[in-house]
Amino acid sequence: MAVSRVRDGIYGYVTLDNPPVNVIGRAVRQGLLEAVDWAEAEGLERVILSGAGRAFAAGADAREFDLPPEPPHLPEVLDRIERSPVAWIAAIHGPALGGGAEIALACRYRIARPDATLGLPEVTLGVVPGAGGTQRLPRLVGIETALKMIPTGKPVSGMAAKEIGLVDAVDDDPVACAEMLNSEWLGMAVPVGELNSGDAEEALFDAARQVARTRMRGQQAPLRAIDLVALSRSAPLAAGLKAERAVFLELRQSDQARALRHVFFAERGARVPGWLNADPAPLDHVAVVGGGTMGAGIAYALLNAGLKVTLLETDADAVARARANVEKIVEASLGRGLIDAAGAQTRRAGFAASADYAEAAGADLAIEAAFESMEVKQKVFTRLQSVLRPGAVLASNTSYLDLDRIAEVLDDPARLVGLHFFAPAHVMKLLEIVRGAASSDRALATGFALAKALRKIPVLAGVCDGFIGNRVLARYRDEADALLMEGTTPWEIDEAMVEFGYAMGPYEAQDLSGLDIAHANRRRKDATRDPARRYIPIADRMVAEGRLGRKTAVGWYRYPGGGGKVVDPLIEDLIREEAYFAKAPRREFTADEIRHRLLLAMINEAAEILAEVIAESTADIDLVTVHGYGFPRWRGGLMQYADTLGAKAIRAGIEDLAKAAPLEWRPSRVIEDCAEKGLRFADWRR
Repeated sequence: MAVSRVRDGIYGYVTLDNPPVNVIGRAVRQGLLEAVDWAEAEGLERVILSGAGRAFAAGADAREFDLPPEPPHLPEVLDRIERSPVAWIAAIHGPALGGGAEIALACRYRIARPDATLGLPEVTLGVVPGAGGTQRLPRLVGIETALKMIPTGKPVSGMAAKEIGLVDAVDDDPVACAEMLNSEWLGMAVPVGELNSGDAEEALFDAARQVARTRMRGQQAPLRAIDLVALSRSAPLAAGLKAERAVFLELRQSDQARALRHVFFAERGARVPGWLNADPAPLDHVAVVGGGTMGAGIAYALLNAGLKVTLLETDADAVARARANVEKIVEASLGRGLIDAAGAQTRRAGFAASADYAEAAGADLAIEAAFESMEVKQKVFTRLQSVLRPGAVLASNTSYLDLDRIAEVLDDPARLVGLHFFAPAHVMKLLEIVRGAASSDRALATGFALAKALRKIPVLAGVCDGFIGNRVLARYRDEADALLMEGTTPWEIDEAMVEFGYAMGPYEAQDLSGLDIAHANRRRKDATRDPARRYIPIADRMVAEGRLGRKTAVGWYRYPGGGGKVVDPLIEDLIREEAYFAKAPRREFTADEIRHRLLLAMINEAAEILAEVIAESTADIDLVTVHGYGFPRWRGGLMQYADTLGAKAIRAGIEDLAKAAPLEWRPSRVIEDCAEKGLRFADWRR
């Protein structure tokens, strides 16, 4: 039963019971409607509404969004609750999100545990609240607060909810508190729908729209939600609810909403594969080799998960730098309020750094985050296997290198797995788990267990140069460089991709990471590069001239005084010189042409990654591109976006580009297959 009910005297106890988090599907809506009828027929004084398990209600069942709406609809159910002569009290623990928060808003009184979570995150799924959120919340907490919550989807804790007036009381036992409420006081409580949201100056809405355009660039739902909040100032509740419902139903069938739902379900599907049944290694003590930016970030992520960390470096000076790097992150977290003084001390107590590998002898997992060199990494693993016990799992954070070659120095190559973190490692949610030819199930299971402990999204990848994400990124950058040679500029390319939805384009991103990193990777490939394929030397010349990006205050852009980027006309001269030397014809490109080239290049590479079983599914590629490389979430990831274009159109575009550059533009076998069979990429099977 999705909703249970029990009578005790003049009290009724209604419980949402739809495991695991009480999502509000049809059965819950029907159960709530029947509970309203029951409470009124029984002549109850009050109904105490709570959730079973670990949640009050975590929102609507998003799986129903692709189906026709089926009665009873939540707005009608909540109208009955709000107008009922029986006073409903929401007793909230855990998440009360989306429809869960809207249920609470329809109740006469709201009590939450201090650690409960309340919010209206619908915009993160490409829709607006659809059962009164945009109309009742402003009436209860005021327009200014509603504009901070609804267009951003940002939730608040139970304690914060009391401070802003979203709940009436905070208690460790909300049900018991609801039982103790004074009957006379409860009878005087005014339904939220009868309150007035008040007025607000238009500047407040303009500011909210600007925040939405900046932080949620290209997304429709936040702006539509702001319009609905504005409507609450003047429209009667019934009219506001009708307008809100119409926008909700319109948006839930939009491409953006479908894309965001796709990512939502892909994230929840990112878990240990069904075939992987091995037990992972214990994760109490983890060694990290390398204390630079990446190693320090990995160490801090481990400390955040409550693990003991021993960081290994080469000498005393490097150990001191490593300690300082980790301490910087601790201090930054303290400064931002992410941890308190006790939390900082706990992390410091769990951390040690040493140049003596024997200090990590008790670790069950060692993660190498050393310089991206085969020789360096092989030396690290030779030393690690000499001090760690045979059952310890070894992992490399390599971004590009062949994991199987790294494993050659090990007595037992099965111990090695790739764990490719993304910088900053303590912030980025993605973890590529790379399966080498010899990687044991235990090593892989340990990688997935670590991802769970760190609350990261795991994606299984096979061995190739760059794995999933960096291989797609390399093709993206190669094609961008080709566009430079053929007539465009770094800032035109960057602007085109920002318009598409990226936070920054490929050249600003290179300036941020440092041009020397990609340069070193190109040098690594010199011996195996196909001499028949075009090679664009522009970035090499940039490095030769000391233009390494932000770290040198000049790269593809200039950064005077360490500030924001400024277009550098000298770069255009440099590009024209290289095009002249290469006898490359140049022409102007529109933003659409730039996007067309770059997106087809990435899609074609990703399709080949799928064909080679480097990625298990299109959803995995989508997760990598969204969480690791800034592909706009609201487009669903690279392959979800490819499905909106269609395989036939993609093949035709690649074939057209192949006329000028046949070696660079060969349609992947997956694209050919999907185009011939009329398949979506998501439905392609090997």
